[in-house]
Amino acid sequence: MFEWLTELTRQSFYLDTSMHISGRNELIIENCRRIEECNEVFMRFLSGGIYVNIRGSGLRAYDFRTGGLVVRGSIDQIEFEERKKKYESEDKKMHENRRAGQRTE
Repeated sequence: MFEWLTELTRQSFYLDTSMHISGRNELIIENCRRIEECNEVFMRFLSGGIYVNIRGSGLRAYDFRTGGLVVRGSIDQIEFEERKKKYESEDKKMHENRRAGQRTE
């Protein structure tokens, strides 16, 4: 309902994800919120409203405490995945049931 307000706030306070790629060996990400998984061949982290998956070899994470993240190593693939809301599927089912006239408890 208030997605436009969330988006406006993100833009106003510079909370959007920003990335800089230097060849195949370095990736700098601003506004990294959480590291989900981290090992030498795969990294997954949350930045803004997306998950970023990185595949490669010899991957290492640096400078996480600065509000960003630096990934170094041989980067083979970068994949972006939209973050789904926590209760999105349950809310959708409840809304569909109400439209069909079914009562939910």
